[in-house]
Amino acid sequence: MRAPIFQQVLDSIADAGRDLVNLRRGPDALKTIIALCDDLLSQKGEASGTALAREVVSGYKALNGKSVLQFFNYMASDLGVDTEIVDMKIQHYLQDSNEENRMQLAIALEPRRRELIRRMNMAPGGTAALVEMRKRLLTLTREHPHLKVVDEDFKHLLEAWFNRGFLVLELVDWNTPAAVLEKLIAYESVHEIQGWDDLRRRLDYDRRCFAFFHPALPGEPLIFVE
Repeated sequence: MRAPIFQQVLDSIADAGRDLVNLRRGPDALKTIIALCDDLLSQKGEASGTALAREVVSGYKALNGKSVLQFFNYMASDLGVDTEIVDMKIQHYLQDSNEENRMQLAIALEPRRRELIRRMNMAPGGTAALVEMRKRLLTLTREHPHLKVVDEDFKHLLEAWFNRGFLVLELVDWNTPAAVLEKLIAYESVHEIQGWDDLRRRLDYDRRCFAFFHPALPGEPLIFVE
């Protein structure tokens, strides 16, 4: 499957914005990516923000095991809610429980890491990178339960982004790209597919198979329906 047009647009925006961003590079990969995250959270421009998001994603992928844990520790400890602002907004709401004060309190209660995750999603291939990031995070929460607060934010956003309303249903047949067909063979767990001949029989003219895809993950079937 071809990459969607908006993905190509994101690549172009990121390339254009890279020249606008003063990227912080240094010998310490973890410090570099944390500095880039801080810059990304403070960015207003679309092009520069997309360029920074791409740098954050690529920088994260280069981290090793220990640095990955430290990066998630940074998200847990440094990118939570600002308790002083929350206390102030609570007082405002208690003094006057109007809709504006309620909204301001709700905004203050959202951890900053959620906004970082949203902005990382602006990177070309950002959604796929965030899915892999959460997969890595889940393996760490077993031994580091304090990271569960970070996972809750990933879960909250991914559930919204993968709402069924965003999924596209496509017919799967023998003309579907081989990479997708290989996943159908690998994912079928109820009635195991015994190789390509068996698959071809199941995709014959008297059978119907469909797959749900997300626009941000071309070629990656999320659900098969036979």
